[in-house]
Amino acid sequence: MKNSLSIAGLLIAVGLLALGLCVRSGIKGYGERDRVVSVRGLCEKEVEANKVTWPIVTQDMGNDLITLYDRTQAVNAKILTFLKSNGVTDDEISVNSPKVADNVANSYDPSRVTSRYSLTNVIVVTSADVNKIRALINRQTELLKEGIAIIAESYQYPTTYEYTALNDIKPAMIAEATKNAREAANKFGEDSGSRLGRIKTATQGQFSISDRDQFTPYIKTIRVVTSVQYYLQD
Repeated sequence: MKNSLSIAGLLIAVGLLALGLCVRSGIKGYGERDRVVSVRGLCEKEVEANKVTWPIVTQDMGNDLITLYDRTQAVNAKILTFLKSNGVTDDEISVNSPKVADNVANSYDPSRVTSRYSLTNVIVVTSADVNKIRALINRQTELLKEGIAIIAESYQYPTTYEYTALNDIKPAMIAEATKNAREAANKFGEDSGSRLGRIKTATQGQFSISDRDQFTPYIKTIRVVTSVQYYLQD
């Protein structure tokens, strides 16, 4: 009888010891789950635009719409000759319908209007050959020899440059940003006497594309920031 009680007591003691160890391990593990480091990783890349949209704007004024239309057609013919002779294809050219404004109807003092109609004409060049179009933009003053005055670029008709191949470079940029985040987390862990554990959470930031500066809008800066949380271990 005494032996049975001794064995029972021993088993209870062993059970209590095991339970204590489990509780201690659980508390320790719970505490370690709260030990995290949050870091951000940045990746920036400069790329050249792969699409350009160039509006060529001309304007004419007069009192006879038919005469204005005929002059506009002649101007368009010269512009198209200039473009095509320099390698611009039909697929890259779009001739828009001219916009006509009645200056008499829009004026507060019609008696001071000297030309009743204003006609704005826009030919748009859209191309993936950015260097070719940039060269033509620099040479557009040659049209002055043909008697064609190109309206200077304005907020209504800006020349725009785009980068449309973001999906091609996304994976590499995300990998670089994540690598930079891990390096920052490793440094934090070393300074705090801890080891870096597995990732707790990770968030990919939005990609942004902007002009490198106002003077080179055909060069884009692409930027992405990833936010990562890592567990820390002793």
